[in-house]
Parts: sequence; structure tokens; C-alpha cells
Amino acid sequence: MTKILLVEDHEELWDFLSRRLRRRGFDVVLAHDGQQGVDMAGAERPDVILLDMNLPVMDGWTAARTLRGNPDTARIPIIALTAHAMSGDRDRILEAGCDDYHPKPVDFPQLLAQIEAAMLAAES
Repeated sequence: MTKILLVEDHEELWDFLSRRLRRRGFDVVLAHDGQQGVDMAGAERPDVILLDMNLPVMDGWTAARTLRGNPDTARIPIIALTAHAMSGDRDRILEAGCDDYHPKPVDFPQLLAQIEAAMLAAES
């Protein structure tokens, strides 16, 4: 079963996404701030990380860089979840270490396609 680490601090969104992902057969583990996300990535070794960029304790930018700097988590695909969808934001997100980004509000079918693409890329 594919394990997804969802790092999101807004309860409505993590509740919505975790329920829908579980119904699709994913094992979902949750973290509610960036530091907890980094810690759980090392402990849980998820197949994909969905990372909000605006988080308490440690923001998603720092969390992505931290994950990429750790050999144990460096190869886990990261999809940024962000309300930052302005020109240049995509490049900044990718430079921070994310593999892809998904603008909020979440388009669930598109997010599923991005998760699948990230997993395929990680396998090759």
C-alpha cells in the first residue's frame, strides 16, 4: 500500500484530503507543522509527501530543504500544496526541493495524477 505523508495545518483540508486518499487505497499519515513533517518523514518513510508551504514551527520551504539535505529522505517525492500560484512561485517551490506543486484549492483528480506521476518518476 502506498504511504502518503500529508503535512498540513488546516484541519478542514487535512480531514478532506486524508479521507479521500484513504478511500482511494492510500495509507495516510498526518503531520500538522513542518518540524513534525520532517520528523515523520524520517520515521515513516512515506512514498510521497504532500507538503503545505505555509506551516507553523517550520515552514514548508525550510522543511523541503531539510528533507532534501537528509540522505534518508532526499529521494522521497514532495508535492507542494500552496495558495502561492503567482508567477515565479512554481520556480521558487522547485528550487526549495519540491518535485511538483499543486495550487489550492485542491483539484483532487489532478492531485491524484500528480501523486501517480511522482511515484512513477521515483521508481525510474
